[in-house]
Amino acid sequence: MDNNDLLSRIIAEVLAEMGGSVPASAVESAVKASIPAANASSPRSTGPADIDIKTDITSKESKGTPTLENPADMDSLMRMKTKTPARIGVGRAGGRLKTQTLLTLRADHAAAKDAVFMDVDPALLEKMGLFSVTTMCTDKNQFLTRPDLGRKFSDEAIREIQSKCQKNPDVQIYASDGLSSTAIKANLENILPAIMDGLKAKGISVGTPFFVKYGRVGAEDAISEALGCKVVCVLIGERPGLATAESMSAYIAYNATVGMPEARRTVVSNIHSGGIAAVEAGAYIADLIEKILKAKKSGVELQN
Repeated sequence: MDNNDLLSRIIAEVLAEMGGSVPASAVESAVKASIPAANASSPRSTGPADIDIKTDITSKESKGTPTLENPADMDSLMRMKTKTPARIGVGRAGGRLKTQTLLTLRADHAAAKDAVFMDVDPALLEKMGLFSVTTMCTDKNQFLTRPDLGRKFSDEAIREIQSKCQKNPDVQIYASDGLSSTAIKANLENILPAIMDGLKAKGISVGTPFFVKYGRVGAEDAISEALGCKVVCVLIGERPGLATAESMSAYIAYNATVGMPEARRTVVSNIHSGGIAAVEAGAYIADLIEKILKAKKSGVELQN
């Protein structure tokens, strides 16, 4: 007996108990009213209390849809949501977050943890022709707990950099995982060629690009001294948040030296699909480096 037959029998018994004989047509009508049509044309509800399991709740479209019930001004709320990735218009269930908001938070938190703890795929570096060197950190745990070691290299690593890289270029560019391997995966293939092509088109010599594992921003100072470049630029993964785990920054310095003030660095940040697109950022960085070379200064000095 299938579900429809079982339901028909139950309805017939209930109607019979309510009085007298029951026409078959009445039972059939009751069954149809109790079972949604299999091929109903109306879409499945995806309101605040009904999460569609086929929807990626971390997608831009999903996050852009308010889950607040009956907002006073929906048009204004929608305009606000197009201007910020902040979790506005999410509503609540009593004193708690709604299920969809909570699940999205947990998914974004998981993505942030992966960005920090996962390593950059060696296949990506091989594909881009980048050799890899490691700072004085021996593993991820030490990298996270000893930032000072992420700014230093062993003598062997320095010799490897010097042996594989062009000496005394105008600009030395390299990539580093920093605190987000996801940022490297998402942006490096687009931003690095854009910067290098832009600089070469301007007649500016560019050194051999490479990758630094377990690197902090300050590692660029040791690289600058080792290669004798005028300008050094590191493309590094930034600490991920709950808005995105793919944000990259470019830290650029003129005549960088170990121990120099942080104020001498020029920074281009927020490089990701929801901020400055990688190709656009690459073109801007090339123009910025040209400006730094002409001014022979970077950081706050460049603004004066």
